[in-house]
Amino acid sequence: MNITKIKIKNLFGISEYEADGSSVELAGKNGAGKTSVIDAIRYALTNKSDRKYIVRRGETEGEILIETDNGLRINRKARTTQADYKSVKKDGREVGSPESFLRDIFTTLQLNPVEFIGLPEKQQNAIILDMIEYPWDMQKIKEWFGEIPSWVDYDQNILAVLNDIQSENGEYFQKRQDINREVRNKRAFIEEIARTIPSGYEAEKWEKASAGPVYQKIERIRRENEEIQKAKSLLESRDNKVRKFEADREIAKTSLLREIGHRRTQIENEISRMEDQIRNLKLEKASLSEKMQDKLAVIEKEYEVSVTKYDAEVEAYAEYRDKELQSTKELEEEAAMIESMKAHINEFRRMQILQMDVESLKEESDLLTERIEKARTLPGEILETAKIPIAGLTIKDGIPLINGLPVSNLSDGEKLDLCIDVAIQKPNGLQIILIDGVEKLSTPVREALYKKCKDKGLQFIATRTTDDEDLTVITL
Repeated sequence: MNITKIKIKNLFGISEYEADGSSVELAGKNGAGKTSVIDAIRYALTNKSDRKYIVRRGETEGEILIETDNGLRINRKARTTQADYKSVKKDGREVGSPESFLRDIFTTLQLNPVEFIGLPEKQQNAIILDMIEYPWDMQKIKEWFGEIPSWVDYDQNILAVLNDIQSENGEYFQKRQDINREVRNKRAFIEEIARTIPSGYEAEKWEKASAGPVYQKIERIRRENEEIQKAKSLLESRDNKVRKFEADREIAKTSLLREIGHRRTQIENEISRMEDQIRNLKLEKASLSEKMQDKLAVIEKEYEVSVTKYDAEVEAYAEYRDKELQSTKELEEEAAMIESMKAHINEFRRMQILQMDVESLKEESDLLTERIEKARTLPGEILETAKIPIAGLTIKDGIPLINGLPVSNLSDGEKLDLCIDVAIQKPNGLQIILIDGVEKLSTPVREALYKKCKDKGLQFIATRTTDDEDLTVITL
């Protein structure tokens, strides 16, 4: 869309100005009205002005009329005594929501493209990224990442959004770092536990194993060994025991004979003194042999009973006589092994839980890595299909590069070229550029800027401060 007519009357410092759609340079000294022309066009398109007074001093109404080659007619009147007037028509008919309609046919930088050079680099980058046309919405983000990352500002270009998602300051990256740190810590615990657990440890086996039956076997063997030892001890000492019984018998006999002999002597001695007791003593004497036999019989009986009793005791252990003592060493080692293995169960289970935690965390980390890599590869995929408005534009780590260089590294000429490319973001919009103050540019740079606009088929109105008293319009 190109301008075919501009008519200004009593706006700012302009009494009257009229032009066709030609590209022009407005030259003259300060106050000649150069910038007033540009400010009037800005006012027509935006209904805004940085100046306090819009209507020319001494007048009550100022007007600007702009017509284009596609039937658009913009007419604004600023008034001091009544309400301002505006009319925006397309093919002779008033358009609905005129201010919104106008905003859609130009970009702010068209009205002052050189302003782009003075913007902060972050804002410059955002403007360039916004020029890349790629349709996306929140559903698209959810399809890519399975969710809507909450920490990202979605009021920006898709490439800037993806850069925020994969950024080292983003939640995905930070959370993955935390998870990987936790994985390393848990793996260290696992290795520490593993060093205390025997190689090939079978937790299920040892968890079910019991040392109780083994201890029962050991106890049975110990008791049997005691019986065997007692049996052998009894058998080995029988002869000694019998000899002892015989000795006891002989001692008892000798003692009895001595006792009887002594008593006989007493009686014989008493007979002579106790005649009156002779009868009784003789009778007692006559019975002594019988008494002796009775007591001898008792002694023999006691001997036989002792031997029989002992032989019965020996016989009770007869089954153990030929047995050898059994060793419980292997069973004790088996029991000790069971107890030792069971002692590892809790730590082994803890290690298993840690291993499951590590697997779960690893899966979460892998998912975050997948999302981060997705956010890093998507820009390349987007740039393959998106419409790239600037020649030589690439994106690296979310930063736009022009022929491999960031905006801050471009020369003044390259920056001005970029300004024009950035300014014309609406190919179907109004194709005009307003450039105020080109006297600040060197002649080669200024001429290159004009050529750039012409090569792109853009209309432009530039102002240049000179020593000329009157406003001079130079058609380019």
